Amino acid sequence: MCSLFDTINKFPGCSIGVIGDLMIDSYVWGSVERISPEAPVPVVQVTKTSCCLGGAANVMRNIVTLGGQVAAFGLVGNDSNGVLIRQMLKDYNIDPAGVLTDFERPSIRKERVISGSQQLLRIDYENPQPAGEELRCKLVSDVKKYLQSGKLQALIIEDYAKGLLSEKMTQEIIDCANACNVITVLDPNPRNRMRLRGLTVMKPNRSEAFAMAGLPATTARGDAAGDKSLQEVARLLGEHWQVKHLLISLAAQGMALFNDDGTSTVIPTRASEVYDVSGAGDTVVATAALAMAAGADAKNSAELANYAAGVVVRKLGTATVSAEELKAALQNKL
Repeated sequence: MCSLFDTINKFPGCSIGVIGDLMIDSYVWGSVERISPEAPVPVVQVTKTSCCLGGAANVMRNIVTLGGQVAAFGLVGNDSNGVLIRQMLKDYNIDPAGVLTDFERPSIRKERVISGSQQLLRIDYENPQPAGEELRCKLVSDVKKYLQSGKLQALIIEDYAKGLLSEKMTQEIIDCANACNVITVLDPNPRNRMRLRGLTVMKPNRSEAFAMAGLPATTARGDAAGDKSLQEVARLLGEHWQVKHLLISLAAQGMALFNDDGTSTVIPTRASEVYDVSGAGDTVVATAALAMAAGADAKNSAELANYAAGVVVRKLGTATVSAEELKAALQNKL
């Protein structure tokens, strides 16, 4: 346990690059007391609204709240939401210089309507068509220059399948990171079919892992250690992707870590209460990348990420965890 605390204390010295789909998560909070006379839908009496960074930008703010430094790379539209994303990044002391403007596609915004602790509706503002090749090439060039500068210890690739990342550009970035001895962590999306090689860590959830392996998802039963179908998925992904560490999040079962040397570890969940899983995967990716950048091995990095997820799912909305909260979770074992 002492080494885990030591790892957290090293977070402030770590600089992590993040490239991916930047978003705004916005919330409309209110109460429901009647059904609309116009249609059989609830009428929400709005009491407040709020917004925060989402998608890859939520990974960035997780890194900052844990004490790390961030180099941001991505696209926003030429619109008010793009201005807001850049400003919110600055509010977290994240330099948006690596965030380019896409004049063809709008900024991504996900709006949720919530009453009590129940989400009633989500509205997505987006155009998931592929980004232009010129913009992609510019982003790749910017990321490669930053990798070659020696300023980064790790690079997170956050794929929400919203049109930013292609297989070609992502592989080029991974190859450059490997040449620069920079840890690479991918949070994949099976809707964006890529086959990449040379990753340090890949972190799908259970359903994503099965989809990426081309197998029908099965219902988890019992201990993950005895889950033969999950082990087969891990074998297939390890073969096809040549990833050093495959970290699969398993909701109530915790996480399973599969290494390229054939070893594996099941990490039980640390969440005693779950209010909202929004952004929990972002927290896992951010924590695991920071821990590895701080020198922790894959198992201890996964342990820390599991504790962090246990904290964040007890919060409503797209939330983050601080270094102090993570230490408290370790101390109290949640």
